[in-house]
Amino acid sequence: MRRVLIVIFFMLMGIAAQAQVDRSEIRSGNRRYGKGDYRAAAVEYMRALDKDSTSFAGNYNLASVHYRLGAFDSAKESLEKLKDFAPESSHGADYYFNLGDVNIARKDWQGAVDALKQCLLLDPGNIDAKENYIYAKKHLENQQNQQQQQQQNQDQNQDQNQDQDQNQDQQNQDQDKDQDKDQNKDQNKDQDQNGQQPKQQPAEAKVSPQQAQQMLQAIQAKEKNTQEKVEKAKAAVGVKKNEKNW
Repeated sequence: MRRVLIVIFFMLMGIAAQAQVDRSEIRSGNRRYGKGDYRAAAVEYMRALDKDSTSFAGNYNLASVHYRLGAFDSAKESLEKLKDFAPESSHGADYYFNLGDVNIARKDWQGAVDALKQCLLLDPGNIDAKENYIYAKKHLENQQNQQQQQQQNQDQNQDQNQDQDQNQDQQNQDQDKDQDKDQNKDQNKDQDQNGQQPKQQPAEAKVSPQQAQQMLQAIQAKEKNTQEKVEKAKAAVGVKKNEKNW
């Protein structure tokens, strides 16, 4: 388990003695800082920075005050002003340790790992830096795993959405085809109702029994008339034979 972050975030270690123009304000700020009056200490450090904006002690200790007050982004900003020369100073290991501590408070796990690694390169025996490095690295790995899982879920959801869109498009196409078929059927029905009905075979004429009887009588009368004519013809021929001179 990670050790609790060191109670004294910045060891002021005589940094004020390095100041020239700003040494009065730095010393006053250090006294107030030691009493826990961080806001009053911040005022003194900012006065020192008004005189010399590049003051190492002013920026370094002001970052400590911001950290104590929970203004972690402001603490990071103050430390960033020292990045060009603090790492090469005699306080380089402390600078990177404090930068790592600020990044842990900001949950900037990658920044914390990078800073604490630099601290350990300058001070390999720093136990607090080792434990904080392990702590930050574990959180960084968890964060990366979560991001990877989120990306996989997003890709999976995207694939599912694409499949759903394709299925919906296919259903819409099938529905359009069915509607077109139904519409064509309705149009054909409308044309039939408007007089363009398909041709039908003529139905066979039906004869009633009365009509059939009349037709039979007409045929019989005709046959009788014909027979009478034949008999008359035969009779006429017979008369002629009797008149012949044998």
